[in-house]
Amino acid sequence: MKRILPLALAAAVAVSPATAFAWGGTGHRIVGQLAAKALPSDLPAFLRSKAGVEAIGELSREPDRSKGAGKIHDNDRDAAHFVDIHDDGTILGGPPFLPMPATKAEYETQLAAHQLDTAKAGYLHYAIIDRWQQLALDFAYWRVLTAAEKNPKWKSNHAWFRADRIRREALILATIGDLSHFVGDGAQPLHTSTHYNGWGDYPNPQGFTTARIHSPFESAMVRATADAAAVAAKMTPFRACDCAVEQRTVDYILATNRFVVPLYELEKAGGLAQGDPRGPAFATERMAAGASELRDMIVEAWNASATRSVGWRPVAVQDVLSGKVDPYPSLYSID
Repeated sequence: MKRILPLALAAAVAVSPATAFAWGGTGHRIVGQLAAKALPSDLPAFLRSKAGVEAIGELSREPDRSKGAGKIHDNDRDAAHFVDIHDDGTILGGPPFLPMPATKAEYETQLAAHQLDTAKAGYLHYAIIDRWQQLALDFAYWRVLTAAEKNPKWKSNHAWFRADRIRREALILATIGDLSHFVGDGAQPLHTSTHYNGWGDYPNPQGFTTARIHSPFESAMVRATADAAAVAAKMTPFRACDCAVEQRTVDYILATNRFVVPLYELEKAGGLAQGDPRGPAFATERMAAGASELRDMIVEAWNASATRSVGWRPVAVQDVLSGKVDPYPSLYSID
């Protein structure tokens, strides 16, 4: 007998894949806030403050809230939310997902050789890496500005250092919001698969649904059942990758992709039906995976920032922290 979706879910089914919001505002807010709350005490305190946690949660929704700004804007950014990995490890039957091309331009060249483009294939892995790299640089600037603001040798520019540090904190919160969103997307199996909204026109020996299950799962169900405390309880301890962010990112996406079939098996067994606890439990674990990964990526961006250089001409973070170099000429850009 065909299962009838509750009205709220049935309405969500009508949302097209291009406009579906991963996790919806509820899920993305939870992922961002829980990651911020779980940051260790050696990271900047403003991130873990009540205002910082709230801001990260709200800004985690921004890549979805910005949709509809215009054709050029949306065409460039919509595909950042997903990557369509096929069962054979290729992107939509075209180039292999691994090894990951070193740049997005090289990725686009590989797609074009198979008559594909990023609008169809997605580029979630590049979106995550882009925001992580920006965050590591943002943190490097914050380290330098904070040290310079406290150094009595450079007191003539303390007011500027302080003002720029405050500006940088606002940028850091926005960068983390973006990173949170894309890492959150990366925890949702349907954002890593060609089977993103029903199994689709592919071999289907297990008889998985071809109905549009994307929004009913990640938005309507999560909005109705999400429990931040339950998600927090499922978060895993900090895991250092000791690898390049590119490797960490593709490992994370592939780990999520392994949950595609279990999700379709769950749907087939009735686990996404209203009132069935299995669907919310699955979503809870996936959001916890996203919050855990986001926390870990923020920590690793902070650690990486200590070895960066900032400004023009570039000055090393450690040279400023040691008091060796006044960063003002490089930061203020005295050409």
